Amino acid sequence: MNTGDGSGARRGPPGGDGEPIVDGGNPIVDGGEPIVDGGEPIVDGGETVADGGEAVAASDGFRFAYSPPAIRFGTGAAGDLDAELAEGGFERGLVVCGETVGSTPAVIDPVTDGLGDRLAGVFDGTTPEKRLSTAYEALRAAREWDADVLVALGGGSSLDVATVASALSAVETGDGVSRSEPAAVGRELAERGTFSIPEGDLLPIVAVPTTLAGAELSQVAGVTAAPEAGPIEVEDVPDGAEDVPDEADGVPDEADGAAGGISDPRLMPRAVVADPALFATTPRSILAASAMNGFDKAIETPYARNATPFTDGTAVRALRLLADGLPRLGREPPDADVLEPVVKGICCAQYGVSRPDGTTLSIVHAFGHGLTRTYEVQQGAAHAVVVPHVLEYVFGEVRGGRELLAEGLGVAAADDRAAAIVDRVTEIRDALGLPSRLRDVDGPAPEAFPTVAEHVLTDSFMANAPAGLEPTADELEDVLRASY
Repeated sequence: MNTGDGSGARRGPPGGDGEPIVDGGNPIVDGGEPIVDGGEPIVDGGETVADGGEAVAASDGFRFAYSPPAIRFGTGAAGDLDAELAEGGFERGLVVCGETVGSTPAVIDPVTDGLGDRLAGVFDGTTPEKRLSTAYEALRAAREWDADVLVALGGGSSLDVATVASALSAVETGDGVSRSEPAAVGRELAERGTFSIPEGDLLPIVAVPTTLAGAELSQVAGVTAAPEAGPIEVEDVPDGAEDVPDEADGVPDEADGAAGGISDPRLMPRAVVADPALFATTPRSILAASAMNGFDKAIETPYARNATPFTDGTAVRALRLLADGLPRLGREPPDADVLEPVVKGICCAQYGVSRPDGTTLSIVHAFGHGLTRTYEVQQGAAHAVVVPHVLEYVFGEVRGGRELLAEGLGVAAADDRAAAIVDRVTEIRDALGLPSRLRDVDGPAPEAFPTVAEHVLTDSFMANAPAGLEPTADELEDVLRASY
């Protein structure tokens, strides 16, 4: 496990929360003590706590390799961006954001003021489509303003665009294809659903999130390309390429373009600045939907096939924070006081999820992919609709980490922990005012469920389904019908 450089905890600014989220890269601490589960250490004398609290034998070993960013947390933490860039040795930061964020003083001003003399400029051209062409535009802006770091500000789309721009900053691939030739990268994306990233240094990223999806502690990014936006042509799009939903009518068009993603350990941000005051500028409806996505990261981690005691600990801590914080977010104005425990919980939920050897994201996220792949369903809404039914299915087949989930959600004393977990998750979903039925969102009709179920079954996250769970397309279709 990467334990960092031992330089000590990063804290929020004076007057902020100030509680460290990480200490020298080690797992998150609370009040200076290691994360515990039910009052006992997660790791004790080399043995690990499994479902039900029993020690796992040494033969059930694991390897946990994770290099997290520095995390600076606290209300007003954006004011320390200059200091955070200095810690990383960066001189000029280009802010990468969307037009709305870039034109909203309550969001952009604390960031530009916090960067001070280290502000190179602002690129405010990101969009929800996460176009490859937009990433090229951001990279050109970075070159023009002589930036040595990208400061990704906003939701997942802006973080993804900045990440793709970082990947494109490499000069050439191993086979000599120049990154200055966008058409070649676009063709590769259309053909493979990704593009190769050569060895060498990439333009680093500092992430400043404003939504609760938990996309910032990640080495992956989504990307799309379309003929009308470049850099691909219609003839570059092979039959069967990933569809990009048509924004005009919501109907997928086979010639729309291509969609996919990239992953590389070098794409992990160097630092994350999590400032609840910036989250408070985001409309409550957006925060609520994104929070369900982040919440589900903590739900999935304990039953993931590659779960570890470290990710169990951070997930349980996240669930404790979010089980109290999310209902409060649903009923009170989303100010910094309300958001501090929620943002802290989302940071915990992400820790160790995105790693060089894979991810702890599992079946719920596979359903999210299946429902948003060719339908205009927002990810948070998709998760909100399906997660209780997915959990019912999982618990009907396997243990599914239910003891850890019950502990985190505060229902460990229930006679039927599985039912109590499903009920608690449903209560939290409903408290956020999120949709509860697939028929109420812009998703598939029942006649399309067999196709969606196949997409879910073949999604890469299904390889990380709970141990012992062997889903079939028919069973996944039943989950969709229950969600409808």
